[in-house]
Amino acid sequence: MLPPTPTDRAIIRSIIECQLEAFGRDDSAEAFAFASPRIQAQFGTPENFMQMVKMGYSPIYHPRAVMFQDIAFVEDMPAQKVLLMGTDGELVMALYLMQKQPDGSWRIHGCFLVPVEGNSLEP
Repeated sequence: MLPPTPTDRAIIRSIIECQLEAFGRDDSAEAFAFASPRIQAQFGTPENFMQMVKMGYSPIYHPRAVMFQDIAFVEDMPAQKVLLMGTDGELVMALYLMQKQPDGSWRIHGCFLVPVEGNSLEP
């Protein structure tokens, strides 16, 4: 797969930022709209999707800080690296798998959280 263009990179970042903002407002419908069709089919409803995020992805649900990093590739998909600080002060790296849709738009196709060893801003 070709690397994302600068325009694609800006769109990918915007999509992730908008989803994070939707989580911050507890707007499950808007947050769900940024997920790929396969992710939407997997969870069925915005409410199910939001519950999964609250339970398993708390650093994404209400992060204290967000820092975008480079795009990597995971399984031939662009993966936007985002450093997040959770409400507990712990740092985690989120890898957002991005999928280009047939209409040319981008959607979030999954997210993996990777602990950042030995990094916390809390004493």
